[in-house]
Amino acid sequence: MLAKNWYPIIDKEKCMQCYQCVNFCPHDVYEVGQDGYPNVKNPDNCVEFCRGCQKICPNEAIKYFGEER
Repeated sequence: MLAKNWYPIIDKEKCMQCYQCVNFCPHDVYEVGQDGYPNVKNPDNCVEFCRGCQKICPNEAIKYFGEER
């Protein structure tokens, strides 16, 4: 299910610019921004509760808007 209130947020202080999230996501959520960091270009493409990119991020730099705390 595609989500309107669920998408990744990159913590640029933690991000190592490895692009594992960009390369992993089959839903075209990410792009590499002009600043060299992954950007969320298609947040509506994110699959609710997938967390695939968060799981492969080696530096825990991905959280989600809409995540219950």
